[in-house]
Amino acid sequence: MKETLDAIKTYFRGVRTEWGKVNWPERRQVVFETCAVIVIVFVFTVAIYLMDLIFKGLLALITGGLK
Repeated sequence: MKETLDAIKTYFRGVRTEWGKVNWPERRQVVFETCAVIVIVFVFTVAIYLMDLIFKGLLALITGGLK
């Protein structure tokens, strides 16, 4: 049991040491990339919605209308 607790303590000491080595991005970069992701998601959502409307209309033409 003591060996397990020592192993857990050693693990978390290593995590704390590695956490200090992380190179965090600047706030400006995070904000820019977040906005870019939101814009890209919005554009793809609109594109998929428009394709859905087009395919739905084509399918209605092929099948003779909605039932």
